[in-house]
Amino acid sequence: MFENLSERLERSFKILKGEGKITEINVAETLKDVRRALLDADVNYKVAKNFTDTVKQKALGMNVLTAIKPSQLMVKIVHDELTELMGGKSVGLNLESRPAIILMSGLQGSGKTTFTGKLAKMLKDRQHKKPLLVACDVYRPAAIEQLRVVAETVGVDVYMEPDNKNVIEIAQRAIRKAKQEDYNVVIVDTAGRLAIDEQMMNEISSLKQAINPDETLFVVDAMTGQDAVNTAKEFNDRLDFDGVVLTKLDGDTRGGAALSIRTVVTKPIKFVGTGEKMDAIDVFHPERMADRILGMGDVVSLVERAQMQFDEKQAKELEKKIRKNKFDFNDFMSQIQQIKKMGNIKELASMIPGIGKQLKDVDIDENAFKSIEAIINSMTPKERANPDIINQSRKLRLAKGSGTKLDDVNRLMKQFDQTRKMMKMVSGMDKAKMAQMASAMKQMKK
Repeated sequence: MFENLSERLERSFKILKGEGKITEINVAETLKDVRRALLDADVNYKVAKNFTDTVKQKALGMNVLTAIKPSQLMVKIVHDELTELMGGKSVGLNLESRPAIILMSGLQGSGKTTFTGKLAKMLKDRQHKKPLLVACDVYRPAAIEQLRVVAETVGVDVYMEPDNKNVIEIAQRAIRKAKQEDYNVVIVDTAGRLAIDEQMMNEISSLKQAINPDETLFVVDAMTGQDAVNTAKEFNDRLDFDGVVLTKLDGDTRGGAALSIRTVVTKPIKFVGTGEKMDAIDVFHPERMADRILGMGDVVSLVERAQMQFDEKQAKELEKKIRKNKFDFNDFMSQIQQIKKMGNIKELASMIPGIGKQLKDVDIDENAFKSIEAIINSMTPKERANPDIINQSRKLRLAKGSGTKLDDVNRLMKQFDQTRKMMKMVSGMDKAKMAQMASAMKQMKK
């Protein structure tokens, strides 16, 4: 996501490198390239033009401090304007009602039903809510069954009436059930169409009027570019929704929808879908997204993902084991599983400032952990708990049992030993050990 735009913007800012001051000529040249980069990213033409006009006005109106280079100042102005373009700040859900009702809308194929499950899981896991999903897509074959499977996957309940085609009756009965059984969030999944039609709009408009939701979310596939923005505008004209959800931002998308949609519909982007897994959902933070577009990384989001996966109690127990040098392959495997849950490895790396650009053309194999897991799974419980007993004959057995080579097993044993030493050093946190750790890191291979 945004890789091409990031690269193009970086090239644009290079025009100002070496310049002693900002002038109308070098600003115009830079912003001409910026506008071209935005248009190539499928940003709406009017949005791109207004954006560069605003940046130009602010750049020429600023006095450049001697400590700040013109290129740095331009990056700062573009960053601030990108943030503003995407909404300025994140906007949460209104969940004050009991139950809070969320109405999902969007075209067929936008990922609406899957996102409904992701949202339910997020509310259940992160906010300790008790959601009830409601199956109001009564037209698409297997839509109700799909929602049932999604609900089962994320561990929430679903209300459905397979033989009833009246979506208002279904939704109203589901809300009554929620009140009686203490569900505090009701998420209503509705029917989509391959294109906007009058029947579809009338039905969802009537449903909204009947259940008076606290939140109406419009789900749109970010890969459809400007079509996503146009569809959002038509839906908003009829539904007056409260926020936008952009799905498939992890795909081969140029990102124009994320940059244009807020301006066109004047409604905030509330969430983004970042993968196929049911926990691949992020609250949309305009400033963090601007950081990532400009290659500054997104350390805050990276830390938040880590905090969601790493249990504090487990962390304390692990620290005790590390201090006693009892870190074993069971712990090693547990750490791998937690890292995998955090998401796409390349995406995680791109959140670290300066790393994303270096990884642009690097193909990171998402199955890189498979051989490690296969070797560990081939170990006996005794070997996992006591890595030091793994001698040459055991290594040969592990290689054969895991379908790998002896070199792979030796490499894993070396990596494990280095990891164990480093973790023990870090747990001490004194200067001498930190110096030893730095030395050990130099010796470690990637």
